Amino acid sequence: MSTVSLTHLSEKPLSQVLTLAKWYQVENAQLIESQKIPSRHNGLFITLFGDELSAISLVTVLTFAHQHNVKVQSVCLYQPDEELESALALYSDVEMTEATLHDFRAGLRRIGADQQLQAACIMNPANNQQPGLLVMDMDSTAIKVECIDEIARLAGVYEEVAHITAQAMAGKLAFNDSLNQRVAKLEGVELSLIQALKDDLPLMEGIQALCHHLKSNGWHLVIASGGFSWFAQALQKPLQLDEYYANELEIANNKLTGKVLGQVVDAQSKAAILSHLRLQLGLPKAQTVAIGDGANDLLMMAEAGTGIAVHGKPKVVSQADAAICQGSLLQVLYILSIPAQ
Repeated sequence: MSTVSLTHLSEKPLSQVLTLAKWYQVENAQLIESQKIPSRHNGLFITLFGDELSAISLVTVLTFAHQHNVKVQSVCLYQPDEELESALALYSDVEMTEATLHDFRAGLRRIGADQQLQAACIMNPANNQQPGLLVMDMDSTAIKVECIDEIARLAGVYEEVAHITAQAMAGKLAFNDSLNQRVAKLEGVELSLIQALKDDLPLMEGIQALCHHLKSNGWHLVIASGGFSWFAQALQKPLQLDEYYANELEIANNKLTGKVLGQVVDAQSKAAILSHLRLQLGLPKAQTVAIGDGANDLLMMAEAGTGIAVHGKPKVVSQADAAICQGSLLQVLYILSIPAQ
């Protein structure tokens, strides 16, 4: 059984200090390899990921946790995918109020950012090795663009539409109002003008690999978007989607009429979709994950067992359980692959 002294750690990579997928108990300034694996259903899990981790990163997070009265019982180095660097998981059986947890997360993210790393703090994390449900926003989440802005660019009304989009994503304008205002400005746009956009939607880095990984483990993959079904349909095959929910643009004579058909898919709809699918699939809440970037994703993220902001607006990052603020979305696996039982 190996033992590592915390007082003699150097700046060398943690991968040279700890064995992957092994939990180490933290006792008297030492890390002692243990057969005890934390339960994902109790306590708090801290993850630190990004570039290669050094021993200093571990000490820094342990010190931060101690300063906030969070006693870390054990740590583990793990690697969710061969395309990702190894990450650090720390476990504590501490109980926190929502307010305390929110403040702790914010401080932890700052600690990570200071080291050019990303950090998350999760209770009852999902298990990617068991069936689950992933509900994704589309625009600026699964794909790199806001489709309505791109249509507006082609139609010559980009500045007007982008201004309304920004207000909506920042939560300064009701989504339904913003959608109707923006779509109205697209009246008369010919479908042929935007077909090329549909045919070659720029996928967010890592989203396809993430979906492939989860699909191979029995996950149900869904897009719930305030964008348009015309584009969501094009993502069904590359992302192996089981379903998609999005707004329906009215089309007449191969042109946009400037109207939306049926009920708008808004923040409330997204949350209701996730809740309905969870019950339909018979999944525990912990096995549901929602990812998004804008204010209209917050209700959906709150409804999920884990809500993850991906390249999100500051308000969304602040309220999310976890956040991927830079790099590949394959990093979502850091949140879903914590080696607990």
